[in-house]
Amino acid sequence: METTQIKAVYFIGIGGIGMSAIARYFLHKGIVVGGYDRTPCALTERLQAEGAAIHYEEDVTQIPPACLDKAGCLVVYTPAIPDTHRELVFFRTQGFEIEKRAQVLGTLTRALKGLCVAGTHGKTTTSAMTAHLLHQSRTDCNAFLGGITKNYGTNYILSPKSEYVVIEADEFDRSFHWLTPYASVITSTDADHLDIYGSKEAYLESFRKYTSLIQPGGYLILHEGLEMQPDLQAGVTLYSYGRNSGDFHAENIRIGNGEIRFDLVSPFENIKDIQLGVPVSINIDNGIAAIALAQIAGAGSEEIRRAMKTFGGVDRRFDFHVKNDRTVYLSDYAHHPAEIRQSLLSLRELYEDKKITVIFQPHLYTRTRDFYKEFAESLSLADEVILTDIYPAREEPIPGVTSELIYNELADGVGKRLCRKEDVLPLVKENRFDVLITLGAGDIENYASQITDILKER
Repeated sequence: METTQIKAVYFIGIGGIGMSAIARYFLHKGIVVGGYDRTPCALTERLQAEGAAIHYEEDVTQIPPACLDKAGCLVVYTPAIPDTHRELVFFRTQGFEIEKRAQVLGTLTRALKGLCVAGTHGKTTTSAMTAHLLHQSRTDCNAFLGGITKNYGTNYILSPKSEYVVIEADEFDRSFHWLTPYASVITSTDADHLDIYGSKEAYLESFRKYTSLIQPGGYLILHEGLEMQPDLQAGVTLYSYGRNSGDFHAENIRIGNGEIRFDLVSPFENIKDIQLGVPVSINIDNGIAAIALAQIAGAGSEEIRRAMKTFGGVDRRFDFHVKNDRTVYLSDYAHHPAEIRQSLLSLRELYEDKKITVIFQPHLYTRTRDFYKEFAESLSLADEVILTDIYPAREEPIPGVTSELIYNELADGVGKRLCRKEDVLPLVKENRFDVLITLGAGDIENYASQITDILKER
């Protein structure tokens, strides 16, 4: 279906962070948008306020009339939706054109110049930072992000004048193989999603395949030290980046008084005295990658310097809720051992003399099974670890796989306890904390506001 033929778009799983961004794109284009999701959330409520027709039951009779014309309606679904979903079955049996979310993004990377950020971790912050740098410059951009940016309160940016689109390239279900980037960053390739890939080698090969999709005349910016070897088409320029080495890297890093500043060394143009708007050390790496993409797209040095200082971060990424002399509380989306390690190292750097307590909700039975020792090693960087039950997401329980696997591997000397999710709030009420962080990609985030209220009242 050509873009000009699309009169309506129906989303199955419209409340997902990535799906909702595409839905908003079509809404802004004046196209009818309808959709299903299992439960209401802030994103679905916002979409409804903007004109989307959304319902929360698998019910074909609630599909808007404009979405029942297969000649003009595109159906988009997320891989998390099972093949037995009644509405998906209906659209398939009726012969509608049905695409995964990634296929729609792939179409946009062919119509515009795609600036894509891939990697096991760091991609949401890096892509959001890239979008902010460009949106604040004369270049501007469109953007489809995996998180809500604090600068704009959304995961979507629309620019009718820009030829660039910033996209978070998701490796889950090999979704990023639908993209044809003009330029791409790869932040990391630590093995993940082994329920999909089966082995670390297959995971790395998937990233290698992704690099082969970069357009001739385009760019790949690869973090120093990654195991995967790119497979680039002729005419693609390869750059490296890192904190202390690479074609793009930092010099003269200054950390102190709640600020992080550095000078950038770049093959395009060096930039002095860059200040991070979110001063955590991992954002040095993220910032270097974002600046590389911004420079490729034509953003100027002064524009970049100003925008880096004003970047406010992304919801659930090192997100401070309470910060006073008595208590610090923040939440973070980290759900992979490498992400947790980096979060806790950054936290320790900021609060080296404080007791750090982690409440961690493991995400997926398969990930816990595959990496429980690595989870324990990373979590052991904290002084105290509280483990809740595993958040299953799309999975059924696996016999013998519980949070106790991680609990039993935690280092000697680390305070530890197991806690049911429903007991988290009473536990917070009964204890005092120097620095508390809730970690995980599940619904532990739903408690963030209540934890904040408890700690502020105290």
